[in-house]
This record gives sequence, structure tokens and C-alpha cells, in this order.
Amino acid sequence: MSVLRIGNCSGFYGDRLSAMREMLEGGELDVLTGDYLAELTMLILGRDQLKDPSLGYARTFVRQVEDCLGLALERGVKIVANAGGLNPAGLADRLREVARGLGLDPQVAHGEGDDVRHLSFPGALTANAYLGGLGIAAALTGGADIVVTGRVTDASLVVGPAVAHHGWSATSYDELAGAVVAGHVIECGTQATGGNFSGFRDLPRRDLPLGFPVAEVAADGSCVITKHAGTGGAVTVDTVTAQLVYEIQSTRYLGPDVTVHLDSVRLEQQGEDRVAISGVVGEAPPERLKVCVNELGGWRNQVELVLTGLDVEAKAEWVREQLGSRLTAAEVVWSDVTAPPVDAATEEAASTLLRCTVKDPSPDPVGRAFTSAAVELALGSYPGFTMTAPPGAATPFGVYRAEHVDRADVTHTVVHADGRREVVADPGTCSPLAEAPGARPSPYPGRPDSLTRRLPLGTFVHARSGDKGGDANVGLWVAHDGADPATYDARVQWLFKLMSPRGIGTLLPEAADLDVEVWLLPHLGAVNLVVHGLLGEGVAASTRFDPQAKGLGEWLRSRLVSIEESLV
Repeated sequence: MSVLRIGNCSGFYGDRLSAMREMLEGGELDVLTGDYLAELTMLILGRDQLKDPSLGYARTFVRQVEDCLGLALERGVKIVANAGGLNPAGLADRLREVARGLGLDPQVAHGEGDDVRHLSFPGALTANAYLGGLGIAAALTGGADIVVTGRVTDASLVVGPAVAHHGWSATSYDELAGAVVAGHVIECGTQATGGNFSGFRDLPRRDLPLGFPVAEVAADGSCVITKHAGTGGAVTVDTVTAQLVYEIQSTRYLGPDVTVHLDSVRLEQQGEDRVAISGVVGEAPPERLKVCVNELGGWRNQVELVLTGLDVEAKAEWVREQLGSRLTAAEVVWSDVTAPPVDAATEEAASTLLRCTVKDPSPDPVGRAFTSAAVELALGSYPGFTMTAPPGAATPFGVYRAEHVDRADVTHTVVHADGRREVVADPGTCSPLAEAPGARPSPYPGRPDSLTRRLPLGTFVHARSGDKGGDANVGLWVAHDGADPATYDARVQWLFKLMSPRGIGTLLPEAADLDVEVWLLPHLGAVNLVVHGLLGEGVAASTRFDPQAKGLGEWLRSRLVSIEESLV
């Protein structure tokens, strides 16, 4: 069978609105997908539903479909998105209403069954199991033009269409695993074409918006990642690797349809903006399904104070004493202060920030009581007292945690365009055992010590980082920068030797007391780090200035390490 061309037009709720039209007009597609959900997004949608039970879905998706539905139908492009969030049935009804207003009659199907709040999660604002792609496949096989779901895994948006097109069975594990990898690469949109890429300086046409990715999925599960011609950015082994190592855990990528062996993935540059993915190995999925649980955690507020010039440590100490004595919030967190450079040439360069974050179950201690206490210090505190902005009103925050439920307790259901309900059969499971950190021997022997220069880790190492609940993930890999094969292999050996669990605390001092897992991905020349607990109770509750760990990899690349002269 021919390859299936699957594009992406959204990596998050808030991505480029024009992307759906750009993808439909920019080149040939069979399916256009959009990922709108993240752990934080489920919390946002849950708060929307508290105000209006008819909401709970990504409203920007409705605007995109209203603009592009006629074009998609004309070109025969199926649209598959998880924009249904907490209310896929409501989104499906809204899309039918929009279509009628346009004089169109598409077949709209939706998926249900991911809401598991009834399963031992009392008081949870949201509790949604990560479902797979087989429901999407059933909807497409049933004739749907548009399929909207709730919480499926991001990669399922690609797995479902691939199953429907190629006719794979639930035990076609290698093929399913290949589709999961393709889906993982394109799920975050332009992150596969140069977005958030540490090698951004070498990207072509940075004056253009980055193009969204396309996966050409073959019948054997292999694929080619590409993008429409004439768009910004690039598709290279490095940009694809950047997304492959993003927010993964171990070398076993557990999904509801299949378990992927990430250490089997092989990449090859096949031409300009074309990267082939092959060799992917899969096995049966795990016995239980992961669940994203969000609970209302309380209320929070924050103020940023500007400290300028001399004696910033003493200024910070005084204002902490003044403001701290008036705060009654259950949790008060102050940031550290870094002294500015001596004899700075600008006032901004001579300044540093001191941040105070407060959290409490009640809005009162973090509302006017907090803002008034901060503002009233304006004329009675350290010299040069100012704030980046006046503190605002208290805002609610949520607490995320990952749970698991038995697959038998979840009923994955497809509601077809004609109203017919179809229960999706469970694909069957095994219980793959994730390898313990360090259990897999390195394929590269250790090199003799001949370390001669102190240089940034990013001299020839790229990074991509992100969040998984309270854990931070950092993927590191050796850049494909034109070095000869022997030098590339030597650099990989060096990176694998450097990234030992015991040595991470030196490179990442903030993780010195945390549990860190280190996983090797030899075919990618990559290492994946999982830093447990760095982000506390998840992005919405974290008091870190980078609560999603998006900059963690870039900080790590800036750290000085000892590099052998021959590798530079």
C-alpha cells in the first residue's frame, strides 16, 4: 500500500492559528492532525468547565475548522485531533453546528472513555486515562471526515490513521511502534523542524515561520519525516533527534497500543528536509493505563523585586525580613540572588531580581494581604526599591499526579457520525519490565582519561528538555556537525562516560539531592536524563522560575566540562 502522508498543525493549545490552512494549502496530505492537550491544558479545561459545563474543549480548534473545513473536504484530507479535551461530544456537536452554517455536511465522529474520575479519584478536577489509536482507526474506517478525541496519547493521532490505512492488527507491534515514533516526532509541531532547537543558528530561512512536520508512514511502520517546501526551518537528523528524546522516560516508551524500544530507532538523512526512521521494534503494551490527575491545590501569587547596584545580598536580606514578617501564607518561597557584574555599563545589567512566591489553600493570605504588604514597602525599604510589575490578584493553581488504572476498567468507545456507539476491543497486554538505570551496558567502552580543555558541554552536544509532572527530562545527543565518523563515535563514547548518575549532581547542582536516571540510546548517540522531583508537584504548582524545565537543557549545555583536545 502507498505511504500515508500525515501532517501536524498544532503542538499545544495556543499554537499558530494559521497552521491548519498553511498545511492544507502547502502540499499533499492524506490526514492532518493536531495535538492540543498537555497536563497543564487538562487543568485549564477543567477550570473552564467549572465556569461553564458546556466547555472543556479547545475553542481555537473550532475557529481553525470553521476557516478550513471546505478546503479539507475538497482535498480529501481527514482531520484528527485530541481537541475534545474533557468534552469531545460537545466539540463534535459544535463542529456539526459550524459545518451547517457553512453549508457543509462532514461526517464527525468522536472518542470517549478516557474520563475515569469515577475510579478511585474522588475530588479530582480531572482524571483522564491515556487511550490509544485504535478508536481513531475505527472512526476513520467507519467513514469519518473529522475525528475528535479526549485524552489519547499524542502519538495516537498518527497511530490511528496508520492502522486504518495499512490494516495493521492489534499485534502488529513493530509497525505500531514505528507509527508511535512517527507520531512522537510530529506531535509537537515545529519542534521537529527547528523550534526550541539548540542548533538554531544553522537553520535556513529563519526569516520565515517554521514549517510544521509531515510523516510519510509506510506499510512496515517505517517513515520519512519532512515538511512542505518553502517553509522555514529544516528537517535534519538533529532536529528529529531533538524531538525523539523530548519528554521520554526510559528506553521503553510505554503506550496504550504498544511498547516501543527507543534504543532500536535508526535515523538517516535521505535528502534535503527528509529524514528516514527505520528499525523500530515494539512489543505488547503494559497491563495498566496511565492516568493524568489534576486537583485544585489552592491559591498563589508572586512579586518580583528589582535590586540594583551595590550590596544586593544585604538589600535582599532586609526586604525578606520586612515582607516575610507580614506574610501568613502556608508556603513562602524566595528565589536566590546573584550579584550583578562590577561596573556594569547599563542599569539593567547592574540589576538582579528577587522573587517571592506565596501559596495557600485560601485566597485571602495570598490576595490583598500579600499585595498590600509588598506595595507598602515602596518608600520604606532598600534603596532603589522597585518591582517588575505590581503584584496581581490571587490565582488558583492545580496539582498534577500520574496514576494508573487497570485496562479492564476503561471502556474505550467511538461514537460514529450516525450516532452508533462502538466499543473498542482492548489490544491485549503483557507486562514489559523496564530496565533499571545502569542495567544496560554501554555499547562503547570507556576511554582513557586525557582531558585537556574546559569548554561548555554544548560545544558539540545538543539538548532538549521538558516536564513530565514533577519530573524533568533532558535529552542530550552528539551533534551531526560534519565531524568524521571516528570523531563522532569518540564524542559519543565521551558523552556516555560523562553522564554517569553519580556525576550529574556536579553538572546540575540543583539535582544533587534528587534521584536521577540515565538511559543510553546508542543508535541516536543520545543520553536521556530523568530528574525526579525537580519540578515539585508539576508545572501549575511549581515555584521554579522555569516550571516546565524548558530551559534546563540549555543551562546544562552552558556548563563547563573537561573535553579531550582531539574531540574539539
